[in-house]
Amino acid sequence: MEIKERKSPFTVCNVGAWSMTVVSSVGIIMANRQLMSPQGFAFAFATTLSSFHYSLTALVCLVSNAVGYSASTHVIPLWELILFSIVANASIIAMNFSLILNSPGFFQISRLSMVPVVCVMEWILHGKQFSRRAKMAVVMVVVGVSICTVTDVKVNAKGFLCACVAVLCTSLHQIEQLIGSLQKKYSIGSFELLTRTTPMQALSLLFLCPFIDFYLTGKLLSNYKFSSGAFIFLLLSCSIAVFCKVSLYLCIGRFSASSFQVLGHMKTICVMTLAWLLFDSKLSLKNFLGMALAAMGMIAYTWAVEAEKEATNSKSHRKTKDKMSGEVMKPLTSI
Repeated sequence: MEIKERKSPFTVCNVGAWSMTVVSSVGIIMANRQLMSPQGFAFAFATTLSSFHYSLTALVCLVSNAVGYSASTHVIPLWELILFSIVANASIIAMNFSLILNSPGFFQISRLSMVPVVCVMEWILHGKQFSRRAKMAVVMVVVGVSICTVTDVKVNAKGFLCACVAVLCTSLHQIEQLIGSLQKKYSIGSFELLTRTTPMQALSLLFLCPFIDFYLTGKLLSNYKFSSGAFIFLLLSCSIAVFCKVSLYLCIGRFSASSFQVLGHMKTICVMTLAWLLFDSKLSLKNFLGMALAAMGMIAYTWAVEAEKEATNSKSHRKTKDKMSGEVMKPLTSI
């Protein structure tokens, strides 16, 4: 009974962190859709928008640290922070290049490929083993999401290269961590790590992104005419991004990178459902079947991971019990 009581608060925290990630991610996608679409406010500067997100997040973290709400007590070497920023920024920039240069279908395939890439990298770098049930569940999720999202697929050399860089950098950013690794290595909390890393990312992105957006779109941010509606949605997008970043660090500190990738496709299903309900987007039978298969895969993956945890805990409990019984028997045999 004591074990169950100890587990329940931790489980509630996990569910809360994951729910915050899903809600904030879906919210920011909806806000960005209104801000960036031609039918909305036509704000075409995607990477610059990312720099605004990181800037507001850094400001919130620094203010929180200044007023004493959060304190930075751990020291992380500067070279690790620089490496963190380089990999994270490369992920953001390459993902935006991939979105512009590739067809929507191939961009979605590159995002789906992160699931098996993360699994393989965790196996190579950390020796993590996946059960047969977990592998089958991953396949179900990837196939399901591909059925409901992938349409036209066109590939070109530049787009393919950008997609590869985006997939590798994002996977490395989530695994070696970079987030999870740094948290464990320095026993640092997720919000404190966010406070340490976002200022450097914000400064570098604010410098680079206007040039990148000009290269991608041929438009200058200085020529964009801000209306009151565009400013409100820009502020809304940045505000939701703060919650999105915080929940991201919370989740990667609690879940493995592979679990984060698999369950992350729940956001895709939520976005498609909300687009159907709010924006009159069409969902075909193929979309519904793909969403249902992906949802079943997520449930199966969660069940498989929990089964692996229970098996591991029971083995360790049995070993501890055997060790204790052996220590008790030693004095008896010596008599």
